[in-house]
Amino acid sequence: MFDAHVHIIDPRFPLIENEGYLPEPYVIDDYRKRMRHFDVRGGAVVSASFQGVDQTYLKAALAALGPDWVGVTRLDLDATDDEILELNRAGVRALRFNLKRAAADITEMTLQALRAYELAGWHVELYIDGQMLASLQPVISKLPALSIDHLGMSEEGLPYLLDLVDRGARVKATGFGRVEMDVAETLRRVHTVNPGALMFGSDLPGTRAGRPFEDRDVDLISQVVGSDMHAVLEDNAREFYRLPAIGRQEPVPLPRAENPTLPIPRSQLPGSDDHTRPLPIIE
Repeated sequence: MFDAHVHIIDPRFPLIENEGYLPEPYVIDDYRKRMRHFDVRGGAVVSASFQGVDQTYLKAALAALGPDWVGVTRLDLDATDDEILELNRAGVRALRFNLKRAAADITEMTLQALRAYELAGWHVELYIDGQMLASLQPVISKLPALSIDHLGMSEEGLPYLLDLVDRGARVKATGFGRVEMDVAETLRRVHTVNPGALMFGSDLPGTRAGRPFEDRDVDLISQVVGSDMHAVLEDNAREFYRLPAIGRQEPVPLPRAENPTLPIPRSQLPGSDDHTRPLPIIE
C-alpha cells in the first residue's frame, strides 16, 4: 500500500491557527501505530494550512520515514530556484494549492508551479471544492500535471472533475468522511474514465473531517475497482510521484495435463488388478 495523503503534526515545529483551529499532535509513531495492520510501503506527507510554508517539519518527517516517502508542500511565492531544488533533494515532489482554507493569488501560484515543474518535475495538488473547478479552468489548464484532493469534495463539481480526469488529472481517493457525495459512485465514475487516475490516501489524522479514515474505506475502494485494487492502493501513486514500481510475484500456475477431464483407465491406477475386493460386512 502507498498512502498518498498523510498529515504529520509535529509540535516541535511551527504551527499556525487556521480559522481559530489548531490540531492535536499527530507524529510518525501515531501514524505507524494506526496503520500497523496494513502493509504500508510508502506515502506522501502533505503540508496543511496550519503549517503555513514551514519546511523544517517536512524535511524531518521525510528523513525519518525513508526513501519511499515523498513530500507535498506549500511555498512562499518568492521562493528561489535553489530552495525548490533543495526541497527536491529532500524528497518533495509536489506543490499544494489550498484554495479551500487559505487565501491565494492563483495567478502567481500558477507561475510558481510552472517554474517548479521545469526545475524539478513537480506536479500540483489542489485542495478545492469541485464547484470552483469550472471558474478556475483557464488557470488549471496551464498546469502540466495535477491531482485533486478528496474526490473534489462535492457532488456538484463531479462533471468538472471528470473532465479533468479525462485530460489526465489524478484524483485522491481520500477524506471520505469530509465529502458531500456518493463516494462509491464517484469512485466508479472516475475509475471508468481513467483507471490510472485514483490514488488511495488515508488523510490521517483527519483534522476537521466528519469522521477520520476507517479500515472499511479500503474495503469500499477494493469493491469498486475490483482487479485494479493494487493500482489504486499503490501503483498509480508511485508512478505519479516518480517512485520505482513495486514488483509482485505472480501466482505459479498449476501444471495441467492434456484433456484433464478424460477418465483414467482402471488398469492405470496404482495397485490395480483384475479383481475387486468386497468391503467387509459391518455387524
